[in-house]
Amino acid sequence: MNIQARQGVDSAPLMTPSIRAVATKVPDARRWLALLVLLTGTLLPPLDFFIVNVSLPAMRAGLQASADVSQLVISVYAAAYAVALILGGRLGDLYGRKRVFIAGMLGFGVASVLCGLAPSPGMLVVGRLLQGISAAVMAPQSLASIHALFPAEEKNRALSLYGATFGLASVGGQLLGGVLVSASPWGLGWRSVFLINLPIIIAAIPAAIKLLPESRAERSPRLDVPGALLLAAGLLALVVPLIEGHERHWPWWCTVPLVLSLPVLSLFWQYEKAQERAGRTPLVLPSLLAMRGLRRSLASTFFFYALAAFFLVFAVYEQVGLGHDALTAGLAILPLGIGFLLGPLCGPYIARRLGSRTASFGMVLEVLGLALVATLSFADASSWLALPLFLTGVGQGIALPALVRLNVDHVETRWAGLASGLVNATLQISAAVSVALFGGLFVAIAPDGASAHGVRLAFAVASLAIGASLALAAGLSWQRRNL
Repeated sequence: MNIQARQGVDSAPLMTPSIRAVATKVPDARRWLALLVLLTGTLLPPLDFFIVNVSLPAMRAGLQASADVSQLVISVYAAAYAVALILGGRLGDLYGRKRVFIAGMLGFGVASVLCGLAPSPGMLVVGRLLQGISAAVMAPQSLASIHALFPAEEKNRALSLYGATFGLASVGGQLLGGVLVSASPWGLGWRSVFLINLPIIIAAIPAAIKLLPESRAERSPRLDVPGALLLAAGLLALVVPLIEGHERHWPWWCTVPLVLSLPVLSLFWQYEKAQERAGRTPLVLPSLLAMRGLRRSLASTFFFYALAAFFLVFAVYEQVGLGHDALTAGLAILPLGIGFLLGPLCGPYIARRLGSRTASFGMVLEVLGLALVATLSFADASSWLALPLFLTGVGQGIALPALVRLNVDHVETRWAGLASGLVNATLQISAAVSVALFGGLFVAIAPDGASAHGVRLAFAVASLAIGASLALAAGLSWQRRNL
């Protein structure tokens, strides 16, 4: 019996004999080696986000760039990544996840070279745009392939390693960026933070060719190009203003697209429903999102990634509220990153007891951690922050892979790429929205020139608000069935 039938979902498609054969076949003997290759595609996109954050001052100095350009280096990558993720997942379903994974990794390598050798700020921004698109093509194939490769009893362990990879990216990105810029190997300076991707990619592509099995949807209809264009337009109109609006004091070119984003996304949705009614294969299947369980888990995913805003407000709190330098501020977040790295390793053991409630358990730990962080910061007891930060990271590391599985296990293997793209896109859009909302709350309480006490108060309030979002996510992810 398939997953949807177990859930009693009326709209679930029937499992065909070929799908049953895939579901019951003997697992690939090389699946754990293949997982190592897939995790490089999971590691590189967030690593290149964190590694660039700490390298921006050196980039600005090296290219004599304005503050606007340094913001674009971050926002262009984030926007391109968020917008193209669903399309990237669908490409894997249609044309083969192995093939698309390798193509995305090649593109990421070329874009990294373009960034690393950029002679001007404009070329660096173009390279970051291509990096974001390539990352969106590559990243969903990892999660979709894990879903196809591993039997049910091994998925918790595989997804725990998938979650730990995000923790490694958050810890390694911050530290590696600082080390590379400071050490300047071969005199490359900030350029080394992009060129460091090349040896990883050069090793990963031959391994992918040799170890990854091919998987795709049972049928390979044409790509829904009008749907892809409508979705890209709607998400760009939503994400770019959320990233850029606050920094630029909401000019018209941010407010107008933001207002138009909902009508464009509504038009996209109506078009997709018409395509499915006509018997075609749309970019996003409305019938999948008609499943109540998938809608709840995606909603939980949206509120879950509010923690993305915490990294921003914590950096300001450390440097302005506590008067620490950038290196000390970077080291101060390490307990959270270490917890994020270790949390997924505990996930399989917790899942055996809690089943589908594992994600909620992890989020409750995060809420407790953030409440303690807020209390200690308000009491001006920052020397005790390491423990609640570690607790928050452990909770994030436990919750992320469990929440990913809640989403992906609602769909058949043939739609794993689409589900992966939906999950990743939801995480990225959540990051943009939470940074805009909770970052805006922080700035409203502690604007430029605020006292150290005001900054500490703003940080405490923002931490509690982020914790409230995670509490809502925990409630939405509460499931009664076991995975």
